[in-house]
Amino acid sequence: MTQRDTVQQRVVREAFEKAKRPLRPEEVLERAQKRRPQIGMATVYRTIKTLLAANELCAVQLPGEATYYEISRDEHHHHFHCRTCKQVFEVESCPAAMSEFDLPGFTVERHEVTLFGLCRKCSKERPNSA
Repeated sequence: MTQRDTVQQRVVREAFEKAKRPLRPEEVLERAQKRRPQIGMATVYRTIKTLLAANELCAVQLPGEATYYEISRDEHHHHFHCRTCKQVFEVESCPAAMSEFDLPGFTVERHEVTLFGLCRKCSKERPNSA
């Protein structure tokens, strides 16, 4: 928890906790305003910056996309990015042993995998996308 826990920080933190997935700042604003309508985008960005500095949040970088943020955790995981609704979801499993990708003379220290496609909701809305 940050040194000075404000109402705004609690509302923003709650947005992430309830979402249980990475969020864009705009999504955080939308969720936070349901609890505190007076919260603005500047407050969301300031709070995200504070929570990042306190290691409560971490950034999720996706190619060609604005940064998403999620609650920091120790468990290794990957992400699924829906190309239609742009939501990002956590994927708990790891697709392969990274030692299979190790190159002679190189040491793999970590990896990130992002899957792209349609989420459940978007797949149901587009029945021909199977």
